[in-house]
Amino acid sequence: MVVGMEQRLRAARVATYVYFVLCGTLMGAWVVHIPAIESRVGIGHAALGGLLVLLGLGAFAGMRAAGSLTDRLGARTVVPASGALCAASLVLPGLAPNPWTLAGALLVFGFANGCLDVSMNAHAVHVEQAYGRPVMSGFHATFSVGGVIAAGAAAAAAATGLGPAATLALLGAAGLAVALLTARSLLPGTAAPADGEAVAGKPTGAPAAPADSATPADSATPADSRATTDRDARRRIRVLAVLALMVMLSEGAANDWSALHLKDVLGAPASTAAFAYGTYAAAMTVGRLLADRFAARHGATAVLRYGAATAALGITVAALTPWVWAAFLGWALFGLGLSGCVPQLFSAAGHADPAAAGANVSRVAGLGYLGMLAGPAVIGWLTHLTALNHAFLLLTLLCATAAASAGILRGAARPAAATTDRVPAPAGGGTP
Repeated sequence: MVVGMEQRLRAARVATYVYFVLCGTLMGAWVVHIPAIESRVGIGHAALGGLLVLLGLGAFAGMRAAGSLTDRLGARTVVPASGALCAASLVLPGLAPNPWTLAGALLVFGFANGCLDVSMNAHAVHVEQAYGRPVMSGFHATFSVGGVIAAGAAAAAAATGLGPAATLALLGAAGLAVALLTARSLLPGTAAPADGEAVAGKPTGAPAAPADSATPADSATPADSRATTDRDARRRIRVLAVLALMVMLSEGAANDWSALHLKDVLGAPASTAAFAYGTYAAAMTVGRLLADRFAARHGATAVLRYGAATAALGITVAALTPWVWAAFLGWALFGLGLSGCVPQLFSAAGHADPAAAGANVSRVAGLGYLGMLAGPAVIGWLTHLTALNHAFLLLTLLCATAAASAGILRGAARPAAATTDRVPAPAGGGTP
């Protein structure tokens, strides 16, 4: 029985990886086709920028909607439904004949992507809780794999002469199949016991585990038993959301301004400047692959504190150095430092109250996503007042503030130490 439950937990973890890859692939498929769709619809960069705002607003709305739905219906229902909707709506931008229909297509696609983003993160929290050790950063690392898959698929399709609509339709169909076929491996819901019946790991009379939480039979921890007031819980979520805003604003700024920094400030050739973002992204991926082990050994607080401090150092080096090689080093440190911050913030939000994991993750992710959208614009606005590299010092301030505020994670409920028999409780709350 224990072996079977362990296999189910491993399958759920693999399924979560698949959905993160799927989300990255679908978003990456849209991103790599932006130039072709922009040209076909006949709009300029300014109009495209306004349409991308609609994509972000749709994603924000989807995140808020998916949070409560995930808590009410369970991630096993909402994750595959969101994945299917996201995959099905991918073709819409490719079919849009004019800017107005493209606006509607991006609003729908953004909404579906936001739903998938929050619901899969909420399920990742449940998987992490069942494992009893940090695994969240590994999930976020695989999101980048999806972007690589999308780029490769787009290149292969272009080589065969397929247009954007056909390519997006094929990728959407494949994504739809993946979303539906992977659903069976997600963690099942846990039935609520009858009144007075003990739930595994909880004393008689304690509230049952929420649907789809898959609480381990022996997962009770001292942190779980120290109940906090509703006001303290809301305050914690608000602080986590503000920290996510700071960190993801920094990520958004790096996405759009790293290459321009090397080209316009340091005078690097365009071919060299392009590697600035590549260095940043590669360092972030490596950091996320390593962050779970670091968190298991030193704790989530250390990941946020030292990670944000490293990011502050890195962006300061990039902003102030006159040498290209040192700028590469700065962007690498920036990516490495930021890599583990967002996963730990999402994880802390989900573990703050497992019964409201979806809603809490949606609040933190939603504000963080707005920060990511605002990051490029904020830096762009600051360039009217100062040089681009000096505008980056705002990111130094934000990362330093996040590092100084890392203590908010110290009191958060976290997974217990891993054990070899830590598996989800079967339906009904009985022990394996």
